[in-house]
Amino acid sequence: MTGFGPAVDAALEACVVPGFSRIGLAIRSRLLPEYTADGHPGLDGRTILITGATSGIGYAAAVALARKGAAVHFLARDRGRAERARRGIAAASGSTSISYGLADLEDLDAVRAFARQFCATHDRLDVLIHNAGAVHPEFRTDTAGTELTIAGQVIAPFLLTRMLMPALVAAAPSRVIAVSSGGMYTQRLDLSTLQLPAARYRGVTAYARAKRAQVALSREWARRLAGTGVAFHAMHPGWVDTPGVAAALPGFRQVMRPLLLSPEQGADTISWLATAPQMSLGSGRFWHDRRARPEYPLPWTRETDPGTARKLWDHLAAVTATDSPEDGAGGAGQRGCRSVIPLPGQG
Repeated sequence: MTGFGPAVDAALEACVVPGFSRIGLAIRSRLLPEYTADGHPGLDGRTILITGATSGIGYAAAVALARKGAAVHFLARDRGRAERARRGIAAASGSTSISYGLADLEDLDAVRAFARQFCATHDRLDVLIHNAGAVHPEFRTDTAGTELTIAGQVIAPFLLTRMLMPALVAAAPSRVIAVSSGGMYTQRLDLSTLQLPAARYRGVTAYARAKRAQVALSREWARRLAGTGVAFHAMHPGWVDTPGVAAALPGFRQVMRPLLLSPEQGADTISWLATAPQMSLGSGRFWHDRRARPEYPLPWTRETDPGTARKLWDHLAAVTATDSPEDGAGGAGQRGCRSVIPLPGQG
């Protein structure tokens, strides 16, 4: 029956409801070689940093990766929730190598401080996972006037990746994984409309556009960092029953709850991407249920300008220009980021 796997997988992908639900994962896990021949080595001696690991998919991914032997360091906003998550991840995984740092991704100064602290205490970073996400029901901006979804889910991951790049290069072959969402399939990346105005703001749309930007930026990072040993992957976890979904899409959750994936199931491809042999994955691809997938199942969502991702990357490079590794590299105790790795040339 395994020979039917690719055809069945394609049919599931074309039919959104079964493909993105627990039905699709149940069928694929029995038919596809990515599941049936999964013998990846452990992560002993590897360091993994994951954002948004106090609940949901991020928490489940942290447990799974710690069970594989990784030292897991996660980023959280609240110390109380972070400490509860640390204890829970340690108990569930049996690992004593669980730690955390504090920063609100919507506060870029806090992100800078966290990155500098991480570099001061870690020689290398094997896997960076951008998992944190939040849907804001109302239009809100930071002190610079940037809508918080863009600040926290587009600028902050770019800034964090940039500041931690020396540690990633030091650990090469290493990888960066961006966790997207199904909503991004409905949105086109357009720099003129990426940030919604207050009058037309809708939280789920802002979130979907930010997730589309994350996927495009992952591809652009892969293009610019080719040859460094740092690979970039974006993935869609499917429809997962998480606290975020319950808060942002209560109607969807009520109707679809019997078919929603558990957080552990949603985290499966994250864990797989963190452990699969790098040569088999390549770089700059988009994944769902352990297979590379098209980014544009709806043709009208493709960028009208093929250089849009490049322009967005260049804009973010300029916005974070004062946040180069050397800004956080000075001073005693600096370790993993002391070797300055400049950003690739713009254009």
